[in-house]
Amino acid sequence: MADEGVETEVVGIDFVALPTRDLARAMDFYENVLGLRRFSVWQQHGQPAMGAEYEAGPVTLALMDCERFGIDFQPHKLPVALRVGDVHAARARLEARGVSFLQETIDSGVCHQALFEDLDGNVLDLHHRYAPRA
Repeated sequence: MADEGVETEVVGIDFVALPTRDLARAMDFYENVLGLRRFSVWQQHGQPAMGAEYEAGPVTLALMDCERFGIDFQPHKLPVALRVGDVHAARARLEARGVSFLQETIDSGVCHQALFEDLDGNVLDLHHRYAPRA
């Protein structure tokens, strides 16, 4: 139960964390397959990296090495939707880079979606909403 008189105003989402068992391999996938720009690596002096951050529009994707954080690894099985201008073209580019998709491209009547997994089994979704919001 929220304290009376205390108001919480959520104004956005800063980052979504994605678990990994092999940070270097995950970083290579997000940079060289998905083409995202890395802007930060979490690392204490003299220690192996713990995580990395990637720009994805207004939301950051944060790869986190579960072992380094003392967290049991479990892949994220609900899709993280990555906004693209053209799902079919983006899918073709990723397929040419060896990415396998989980099913045919979905046309929901308001958007196109193409679901795939990263190297750790986290579900990602190429997404483009083509219908205006009501």
